[in-house]
Amino acid sequence: MAIPVVDPARYDQQLEAKRERITRDFARFSPPPLEVYPSPPSHYRQRCEFRLWHEGDDLFYAMFEVDPEDPKKKAVVRLDDYPVASRRINALMPALLDAIRDVPLLRRKLFQVEFLTTLGGEALITLVYHRQLDEHWEAEARRLQEALEVMIIGRARKQRLVLERDHVWERLEIEGREFIYQQVENSFTQPNAEICRAMLAWARDVTRGSQAGDLVELYCGNGNFTVALAENFRRVLATEISRTSVASARENLVANGIDNVTVGRMSAEEFAAALKGEKSGRRVAEWALDEYDFSTVLVDPPRAGLDEASCRQLGDYPRIVYISCNPESLADNLEILAETHMITRFALFDQFPWTPHCECGVLLERRD
Repeated sequence: MAIPVVDPARYDQQLEAKRERITRDFARFSPPPLEVYPSPPSHYRQRCEFRLWHEGDDLFYAMFEVDPEDPKKKAVVRLDDYPVASRRINALMPALLDAIRDVPLLRRKLFQVEFLTTLGGEALITLVYHRQLDEHWEAEARRLQEALEVMIIGRARKQRLVLERDHVWERLEIEGREFIYQQVENSFTQPNAEICRAMLAWARDVTRGSQAGDLVELYCGNGNFTVALAENFRRVLATEISRTSVASARENLVANGIDNVTVGRMSAEEFAAALKGEKSGRRVAEWALDEYDFSTVLVDPPRAGLDEASCRQLGDYPRIVYISCNPESLADNLEILAETHMITRFALFDQFPWTPHCECGVLLERRD
């Protein structure tokens, strides 16, 4: 991987280059003007992971820079700070090293450190070891947890020791309302909290006034969009394959006092079959699919995008909200979706500044 070089003075320039690229690459679909949502130019990532490098008595964080001419060659890059990461992570990085450097029980065979933080300052640190952890490690780790005012988890092969809890609670203010999200260690969450707020505000805006219809959401994760969009619809049915994410989504619905959402554990492919009447069973029966009037579908698929069959099925919905982390697979899917729908809103979210990565949001409405 290439380690981002952060230069706030050049932020507008790098964002403009992304805007030009996305505008050019999607011009064939005749979208409306691109809405661009900038990120903070630095300290925007709320979660990061680093290798921990041991050289004699020295101890430092490291990442690997891949040689573009020979991908098998990787150079170790020392990181004393990381401007990409939140200010809370940057403050904890040296504090953690100072606290464990002379404590063999905490330092020995520690090879990876993972940080998960929130805008409000909560922090969870996962220490990953090449050895089994015992009660002596736990006693030292509890002292460390208290000294740093964080939560700590210890991991080793087939071992996971949670000292306090395995999640943080992120609070995002959107349109004057606070939404609360449980974010679990070692599961997917949006890394750039400010861009996440922008994405949720955009999704709420493009679906406003939809209370007469229902929303179906595929790949709902921990309910990131589900929670923020629920009040825009009569009812919501959200599906996700990850057991951890489904449990977290349900926790988030309770935390936000939302009672018009059902979250089911099922793959997008299985759910598509259920909608067509090709899959039955207890879960499908409990959902009572024939009682829904799905006016909108929201998809936030993996980088590979949707397969052709899934794209064809989306054509049945009057309105599609497509959140994409990969413009290339998005463009491929739009070749199919544009046969039945037209793009009426188009957004670029700068989730990862200083990298080629672009996150996009598209609203498609069925052609007359």
